[in-house]
Amino acid sequence: MHFPMKDKLGHFRRPLGIDQRTANIPLIDISAPDADQNEIAKQLVDAAEEYGFIYIRNLGRDIQAKDVDVAFDLIGDFKEAFNFGEFADGKAQQPLPSDLVPDEPQISAFADSCHDLCQKLLYLLGLGLGVGDFFSSAHNTDKGASSSILRFLRYPPPESTAHTDEDVRAGSHSDYGSITLLFRLKGQAGLEVLTKDDIWAPVPVCPAGTEDDPSPPILINIGDLLSYWTNGLFRSTLHRVVFPTEGSVKVQGETNEGPRYSIAYFCHPVGTAPLEPVPSEQVKNFVPAKGALSENPYATSKVMTADEHLFMRLKESYGDLYDKKS
Repeated sequence: MHFPMKDKLGHFRRPLGIDQRTANIPLIDISAPDADQNEIAKQLVDAAEEYGFIYIRNLGRDIQAKDVDVAFDLIGDFKEAFNFGEFADGKAQQPLPSDLVPDEPQISAFADSCHDLCQKLLYLLGLGLGVGDFFSSAHNTDKGASSSILRFLRYPPPESTAHTDEDVRAGSHSDYGSITLLFRLKGQAGLEVLTKDDIWAPVPVCPAGTEDDPSPPILINIGDLLSYWTNGLFRSTLHRVVFPTEGSVKVQGETNEGPRYSIAYFCHPVGTAPLEPVPSEQVKNFVPAKGALSENPYATSKVMTADEHLFMRLKESYGDLYDKKS
Protein backbone atom coordinates (compact mmCIF):
# COMPACT_ATOMS: atom_id res chain seq x y z
CA MET A 1 0.00 0.00 0.00
CA HIS A 2 1.32 3.41 -0.95
CA PHE A 3 0.43 6.82 0.38
CA PRO A 4 -1.29 9.04 -0.43
CA MET A 5 -4.11 6.99 -1.99
CA LYS A 6 -7.04 8.34 -3.99
CA ASP A 7 -10.56 6.94 -4.06
CA LYS A 8 -11.08 4.85 -7.20
CA LEU A 9 -14.76 5.77 -7.49
CA GLY A 10 -15.30 9.43 -8.28
CA HIS A 11 -18.62 9.33 -6.41
CA PHE A 12 -16.81 8.81 -3.16
CA ARG A 13 -14.07 11.41 -3.55
CA ARG A 14 -14.16 14.94 -2.28
CA PRO A 15 -16.04 17.24 -2.69
CA LEU A 16 -18.77 14.83 -1.51
CA GLY A 17 -20.41 16.48 1.51
CA ILE A 18 -18.76 16.31 4.90
CA ASP A 19 -21.18 15.97 7.81
CA GLN A 20 -21.01 18.66 10.42
CA ARG A 21 -21.68 16.01 13.03
CA THR A 22 -19.82 12.87 13.94
CA ALA A 23 -21.07 9.47 12.86
CA ASN A 24 -24.04 8.21 14.87
CA ILE A 25 -22.72 4.78 15.87
CA PRO A 26 -24.24 2.83 18.79
CA LEU A 27 -22.10 2.07 21.87
CA ILE A 28 -22.77 -1.36 23.38
CA ASP A 29 -21.23 -3.04 26.43
CA ILE A 30 -21.42 -6.75 25.62
CA SER A 31 -19.66 -7.92 28.77
CA ALA A 32 -21.39 -6.13 31.65
CA PRO A 33 -21.77 -8.62 34.55
CA ASP A 34 -25.54 -8.11 34.74
CA ALA A 35 -26.06 -7.94 30.99
CA ASP A 36 -29.10 -9.57 29.40
CA GLN A 37 -27.58 -11.53 26.52
CA ASN A 38 -30.80 -11.54 24.50
CA GLU A 39 -31.11 -7.77 24.80
CA ILE A 40 -27.46 -7.27 23.81
CA ALA A 41 -27.98 -9.62 20.86
CA LYS A 42 -30.95 -7.55 19.71
CA GLN A 43 -28.95 -4.31 20.03
CA LEU A 44 -26.11 -5.77 17.96
CA VAL A 45 -28.45 -6.97 15.21
CA ASP A 46 -30.20 -3.58 15.10
CA ALA A 47 -26.83 -1.80 14.85
CA ALA A 48 -25.56 -4.19 12.16
CA GLU A 49 -28.72 -3.60 10.14
CA GLU A 50 -28.92 0.17 10.54
CA TYR A 51 -25.28 1.29 10.66
CA GLY A 52 -22.87 -1.55 9.86
CA PHE A 53 -20.58 -0.10 12.57
CA ILE A 54 -20.72 -0.65 16.34
CA TYR A 55 -18.65 0.63 19.25
CA ILE A 56 -17.93 -2.14 21.75
CA ARG A 57 -17.09 -0.66 25.13
CA ASN A 58 -13.74 -2.02 26.26
CA LEU A 59 -13.52 -2.06 30.06
CA GLY A 60 -11.02 -4.91 30.09
CA ARG A 61 -13.43 -7.81 30.38
CA ASP A 62 -12.78 -9.02 26.83
CA ILE A 63 -9.37 -7.59 25.92
CA GLN A 64 -7.37 -5.87 28.64
CA ALA A 65 -6.09 -2.33 28.13
CA LYS A 66 -2.51 -3.43 28.85
CA ASP A 67 -2.68 -6.00 26.04
CA VAL A 68 -3.88 -3.33 23.61
CA ASP A 69 -1.07 -1.02 24.76
CA VAL A 70 1.53 -3.74 24.26
CA ALA A 71 0.23 -4.43 20.75
CA PHE A 72 0.52 -0.75 19.84
CA ASP A 73 4.05 -0.65 21.24
CA LEU A 74 4.96 -3.45 18.83
CA ILE A 75 3.94 -1.42 15.78
CA GLY A 76 7.06 0.67 16.34
CA ASP A 77 8.28 2.35 13.19
CA PHE A 78 6.59 0.29 10.48
CA LYS A 79 6.66 2.35 7.31
CA GLU A 80 3.17 1.27 6.30
CA ALA A 81 1.59 -2.04 7.35
CA PHE A 82 2.28 -5.63 8.26
CA ASN A 83 -0.19 -8.51 8.05
CA PHE A 84 -0.14 -11.55 10.29
CA GLY A 85 -2.06 -14.57 9.06
CA GLU A 86 -3.29 -17.27 11.37
CA PHE A 87 -1.04 -18.58 14.14
CA ALA A 88 -0.78 -22.32 14.84
CA ASP A 89 0.24 -23.34 18.35
CA GLY A 90 1.51 -19.81 18.92
CA LYS A 91 3.62 -19.79 15.75
CA ALA A 92 3.17 -17.52 12.75
CA GLN A 93 2.62 -19.34 9.47
CA GLN A 94 4.68 -16.80 7.51
CA PRO A 95 8.12 -15.24 8.10
CA LEU A 96 8.17 -12.37 10.59
CA PRO A 97 10.42 -9.30 10.49
CA SER A 98 13.49 -10.11 12.56
CA ASP A 99 12.69 -7.43 15.15
CA LEU A 100 9.26 -9.02 15.79
CA VAL A 101 10.43 -12.61 16.24
CA PRO A 102 11.01 -12.17 20.02
CA ASP A 103 7.47 -10.81 20.34
CA GLU A 104 5.79 -13.67 18.48
CA PRO A 105 4.12 -15.12 21.63
CA GLN A 106 2.55 -11.75 22.52
CA ILE A 107 1.33 -11.15 18.97
CA SER A 108 -0.12 -14.66 18.80
CA ALA A 109 -1.89 -14.21 22.15
CA PHE A 110 -3.37 -10.88 21.01
CA ALA A 111 -4.61 -12.46 17.77
CA ASP A 112 -6.22 -15.25 19.83
CA SER A 113 -7.97 -12.68 22.03
CA CYS A 114 -9.28 -10.91 18.94
CA HIS A 115 -10.60 -14.17 17.51
CA ASP A 116 -12.29 -15.03 20.81
CA LEU A 117 -14.02 -11.64 20.87
CA CYS A 118 -15.15 -12.13 17.27
CA GLN A 119 -16.60 -15.51 18.18
CA LYS A 120 -18.51 -13.91 21.04
CA LEU A 121 -19.88 -11.20 18.75
CA LEU A 122 -20.80 -13.69 16.03
CA TYR A 123 -22.62 -15.87 18.54
CA LEU A 124 -24.57 -12.85 19.80
CA LEU A 125 -25.45 -11.81 16.25
CA GLY A 126 -26.68 -15.34 15.62
CA LEU A 127 -28.65 -15.25 18.86
CA GLY A 128 -30.25 -11.99 17.80
CA LEU A 129 -31.32 -13.55 14.49
CA GLY A 130 -32.62 -16.65 16.23
CA VAL A 131 -30.00 -18.99 14.72
CA GLY A 132 -27.81 -19.65 17.78
CA ASP A 133 -24.23 -20.60 16.90
CA PHE A 134 -24.81 -20.59 13.12
CA PHE A 135 -22.13 -17.90 12.54
CA SER A 136 -19.71 -18.74 15.35
CA SER A 137 -19.64 -22.42 14.35
CA ALA A 138 -18.56 -21.46 10.82
CA HIS A 139 -15.63 -19.51 12.30
CA ASN A 140 -14.43 -22.33 14.55
CA THR A 141 -10.83 -22.84 13.42
CA ASP A 142 -10.79 -26.33 14.91
CA LYS A 143 -12.63 -27.22 11.69
CA GLY A 144 -9.96 -25.83 9.38
CA ALA A 145 -7.98 -22.78 8.31
CA SER A 146 -9.43 -19.36 7.65
CA SER A 147 -8.20 -16.18 5.98
CA SER A 148 -8.35 -14.09 9.18
CA ILE A 149 -5.64 -11.42 9.39
CA LEU A 150 -4.19 -9.28 12.17
CA ARG A 151 -2.85 -6.04 10.67
CA PHE A 152 -0.56 -3.45 12.25
CA LEU A 153 -0.89 -0.09 10.48
CA ARG A 154 1.13 3.10 10.54
CA TYR A 155 0.06 6.03 8.36
CA PRO A 156 2.93 8.50 7.80
CA PRO A 157 2.57 12.09 9.04
CA PRO A 158 0.66 14.31 6.59
CA GLU A 159 3.60 16.67 6.40
CA SER A 160 5.82 13.86 5.07
CA THR A 161 3.74 13.31 1.91
CA ALA A 162 2.64 15.51 -0.95
CA HIS A 163 -1.13 15.47 -1.26
CA THR A 164 -4.11 17.46 -2.48
CA ASP A 165 -7.59 17.87 -1.04
CA GLU A 166 -8.71 14.87 -3.11
CA ASP A 167 -6.07 12.56 -1.62
CA VAL A 168 -6.86 10.21 1.25
CA ARG A 169 -4.71 8.07 3.51
CA ALA A 170 -6.83 4.99 2.76
CA GLY A 171 -9.39 5.08 -0.04
CA SER A 172 -13.10 4.36 0.40
CA HIS A 173 -13.70 0.64 0.79
CA SER A 174 -15.62 -2.04 2.61
CA ASP A 175 -13.97 -5.04 4.25
CA TYR A 176 -14.09 -8.49 2.63
CA GLY A 177 -14.59 -10.65 5.71
CA SER A 178 -17.28 -11.23 8.34
CA ILE A 179 -16.45 -8.60 10.94
CA THR A 180 -13.47 -6.36 11.64
CA LEU A 181 -12.17 -5.23 15.03
CA LEU A 182 -10.44 -1.85 14.88
CA PHE A 183 -8.25 -0.57 17.71
CA ARG A 184 -7.26 3.11 17.67
CA LEU A 185 -5.25 5.48 19.83
CA LYS A 186 -6.81 8.38 21.69
CA GLY A 187 -6.45 11.72 19.96
CA GLN A 188 -5.81 10.36 16.46
CA ALA A 189 -8.38 11.47 13.89
CA GLY A 190 -8.96 10.54 10.27
CA LEU A 191 -11.52 7.72 10.01
CA GLU A 192 -14.78 8.55 8.23
CA VAL A 193 -17.83 6.44 7.31
CA LEU A 194 -20.30 7.00 4.49
CA THR A 195 -23.79 7.50 5.91
CA LYS A 196 -27.03 6.45 4.25
CA ASP A 197 -27.35 10.06 3.10
CA ASP A 198 -24.06 9.81 1.15
CA ILE A 199 -22.30 12.06 3.66
CA TRP A 200 -18.81 11.34 4.98
CA ALA A 201 -18.95 11.59 8.77
CA PRO A 202 -15.93 11.41 11.13
CA VAL A 203 -15.81 8.58 13.67
CA PRO A 204 -14.46 9.71 17.07
CA VAL A 205 -11.99 7.40 18.79
CA CYS A 206 -13.75 7.98 22.13
CA PRO A 207 -17.48 8.71 21.83
CA ALA A 208 -19.24 10.55 24.64
CA GLY A 209 -19.13 8.67 27.92
CA THR A 210 -15.97 6.66 27.19
CA GLU A 211 -13.33 9.36 27.63
CA ASP A 212 -12.21 7.96 30.99
CA ASP A 213 -12.36 4.27 30.09
CA PRO A 214 -9.05 2.37 30.41
CA SER A 215 -9.00 1.82 26.65
CA PRO A 216 -11.00 3.37 23.78
CA PRO A 217 -13.97 1.34 22.54
CA ILE A 218 -13.22 -1.31 19.94
CA LEU A 219 -14.84 -0.28 16.68
CA ILE A 220 -16.62 -3.17 14.95
CA ASN A 221 -17.65 -3.08 11.33
CA ILE A 222 -19.70 -5.56 9.37
CA GLY A 223 -17.85 -6.97 6.36
CA ASP A 224 -18.99 -7.90 2.86
CA LEU A 225 -19.20 -11.58 3.66
CA LEU A 226 -21.63 -11.18 6.56
CA SER A 227 -23.69 -8.76 4.48
CA TYR A 228 -23.71 -11.26 1.59
CA TRP A 229 -24.57 -14.09 3.98
CA THR A 230 -27.58 -12.20 5.35
CA ASN A 231 -28.65 -11.10 1.85
CA GLY A 232 -27.96 -7.46 2.69
CA LEU A 233 -29.77 -7.32 6.05
CA PHE A 234 -26.46 -6.48 7.73
CA ARG A 235 -24.79 -3.41 6.20
CA SER A 236 -21.21 -3.44 4.99
CA THR A 237 -20.49 0.28 5.16
CA LEU A 238 -17.90 2.17 3.12
CA HIS A 239 -15.22 3.90 5.13
CA ARG A 240 -11.92 5.71 4.55
CA VAL A 241 -9.04 7.49 6.30
CA VAL A 242 -8.44 11.10 5.26
CA PHE A 243 -5.78 13.78 5.46
CA PRO A 244 -6.57 17.05 7.27
CA THR A 245 -7.92 19.63 4.84
CA GLU A 246 -9.26 23.15 5.03
CA GLY A 247 -12.79 23.02 6.37
CA SER A 248 -12.57 19.42 7.64
CA VAL A 249 -14.85 18.56 10.52
CA LYS A 250 -12.84 18.51 13.73
CA VAL A 251 -13.50 16.05 16.54
CA GLN A 252 -12.75 17.67 19.88
CA GLY A 253 -9.49 16.35 21.35
CA GLU A 254 -8.37 14.69 18.10
CA THR A 255 -5.78 15.71 15.53
CA ASN A 256 -4.68 14.60 12.08
CA GLU A 257 -1.11 15.72 12.70
CA GLY A 258 1.76 13.26 13.04
CA PRO A 259 1.69 9.53 12.21
CA ARG A 260 -1.53 7.59 12.75
CA TYR A 261 -1.49 4.10 14.24
CA SER A 262 -4.19 1.46 14.22
CA ILE A 263 -4.61 -2.28 14.64
CA ALA A 264 -7.23 -4.23 12.71
CA TYR A 265 -8.35 -7.83 13.02
CA PHE A 266 -10.18 -9.06 9.92
CA CYS A 267 -12.23 -12.11 10.86
CA HIS A 268 -13.13 -14.69 8.20
CA PRO A 269 -14.94 -18.03 8.44
CA VAL A 270 -13.20 -21.33 7.90
CA GLY A 271 -12.43 -21.41 4.17
CA THR A 272 -14.63 -24.43 3.45
CA ALA A 273 -17.64 -23.05 5.32
CA PRO A 274 -20.68 -22.97 3.00
CA LEU A 275 -22.42 -19.60 2.87
CA GLU A 276 -25.80 -21.28 2.86
CA PRO A 277 -28.93 -19.19 3.51
CA VAL A 278 -29.15 -18.08 7.14
CA PRO A 279 -32.14 -19.97 8.65
CA SER A 280 -33.57 -16.79 10.15
CA GLU A 281 -37.06 -15.43 9.55
CA GLN A 282 -35.66 -11.91 9.79
CA VAL A 283 -33.19 -12.63 6.95
CA LYS A 284 -35.78 -14.57 4.95
CA ASN A 285 -38.26 -11.68 5.11
CA PHE A 286 -35.70 -8.98 4.29
CA VAL A 287 -35.95 -7.59 0.77
CA PRO A 288 -32.78 -5.78 -0.37
CA ALA A 289 -33.10 -2.58 -2.34
CA LYS A 290 -32.90 -3.37 -6.03
CA GLY A 291 -29.25 -3.37 -7.11
CA ALA A 292 -27.98 -2.82 -3.58
CA LEU A 293 -24.23 -3.38 -3.26
CA SER A 294 -24.77 -5.77 -0.36
CA GLU A 295 -27.38 -7.91 -2.14
CA ASN A 296 -26.53 -11.60 -2.49
CA PRO A 297 -27.31 -12.41 -6.14
CA TYR A 298 -26.92 -16.14 -5.45
CA ALA A 299 -29.24 -16.34 -2.44
CA THR A 300 -31.70 -18.64 -4.20
CA SER A 301 -29.49 -20.36 -6.75
CA LYS A 302 -25.98 -21.09 -5.50
CA VAL A 303 -24.09 -21.67 -2.27
CA MET A 304 -20.50 -20.41 -2.18
CA THR A 305 -17.83 -21.34 0.30
CA ALA A 306 -16.09 -18.63 2.30
CA ASP A 307 -12.93 -19.06 0.20
CA GLU A 308 -14.93 -18.74 -3.04
CA HIS A 309 -16.53 -15.54 -1.77
CA LEU A 310 -13.14 -14.09 -0.85
CA PHE A 311 -11.77 -15.01 -4.28
CA MET A 312 -14.77 -13.37 -5.93
CA ARG A 313 -14.21 -10.13 -4.00
CA LEU A 314 -10.47 -10.13 -4.68
CA LYS A 315 -11.08 -10.67 -8.38
CA GLU A 316 -13.59 -7.80 -8.43
CA SER A 317 -10.97 -5.55 -6.84
CA TYR A 318 -7.82 -6.72 -8.61
CA GLY A 319 -9.11 -8.19 -11.88
CA ASP A 320 -6.55 -10.00 -14.01
CA LEU A 321 -4.21 -10.56 -11.08
CA TYR A 322 -6.56 -13.37 -9.97
CA ASP A 323 -7.73 -14.67 -13.37
CA LYS A 324 -5.07 -17.35 -13.50
CA LYS A 325 -6.35 -18.82 -10.22
CA SER A 326 -9.95 -19.18 -11.35
